[in-house]
Amino acid sequence: MEDPVELAEKVGKVVGSGEKRKYYRFRPAPFYGGIATADCVGCCLRCIFCWSWHIMVQPEKVGRFYSPEEVARNLLSISRKKGFHQVRISGNEPTLHRLHLLKVLQLIPKEIHFILETNGILIGSDPSYAKELSKFPNLYVRVSFKGACSEDFTRLTGANPEGFGLQLKALENLVGEGVDSFPAVMTNFSSEEGIKKLRQRLKEIRLDFADFEEEELILYPFIEENLKKTSLLKAPMVNDQLSLMTDH
Repeated sequence: MEDPVELAEKVGKVVGSGEKRKYYRFRPAPFYGGIATADCVGCCLRCIFCWSWHIMVQPEKVGRFYSPEEVARNLLSISRKKGFHQVRISGNEPTLHRLHLLKVLQLIPKEIHFILETNGILIGSDPSYAKELSKFPNLYVRVSFKGACSEDFTRLTGANPEGFGLQLKALENLVGEGVDSFPAVMTNFSSEEGIKKLRQRLKEIRLDFADFEEEELILYPFIEENLKKTSLLKAPMVNDQLSLMTDH
C-alpha cells in the first residue's frame, strides 16, 4: 500500500518546477452551471475509478509546465468568452504544488469564484495549508472522499487506510479556518451501513456535511476494464449502473 503523503512528495517533484506546474488542457465545462477548468497533472492516489487514469499513471509523459500567470490568464480568458463567473483546477490533484496553487489563487480576481476540487490528503496532513487557503474569500473547497470508510478508501485507491482519516481531517482543518467547503463521496462501492456511519461522522464536523454530495461513477470502457481486475465490479450500486448503461 502507498503512503499518499509520501507519494504526493514524489509525484510533486515530477509535475512541479519552481512556481510552474504541469497541466494537460484548459477547457470550458458544464459543471456548476458553467466553469472554466484547468486540468492538472499528478495525483497522490490511484483511484481505480478515476476518469483521468491515463493521465494519473504517467505524469512524466503528459502535459507541459505552466506558470501561475499563464494558468490564471487561460482560466480568465475562458471565463470571459463563455460568460462564466467560476474557475477551477481539476483533472488530478491540485494541492500537490502548494506554491503554484497559492499563486494562482492570488491572481484570480475576488469577483470570480474559485472551486478547488481535492482529495484533501495534504490539507489534512498539514493544518497550515487550510490556514493559507483561508486568505481567499472567493474560494470554495470540494473534498472528494474515496468511499465511506478506511477499508473502502484502501480498496479504491491502493493507499494505506490512514489516508481516509486525513480526508476527514482536511474538512476539520478547513472548517476550523473558516474556509467555505463541502464533502463529496464516491458511494458506489460502499455499504449502506458504511454510508450511514460516514454521515454521522461528517455531521460531527458540521451539521450540513451529513447531506454530502454523492459523486457519479462514469463507467468509461477503460474504467470498466480496471474494475474487472478486482472484485469491485460486483458492488451492487456498480451493477445497477451497468444495468442502466445496458438499457440505454
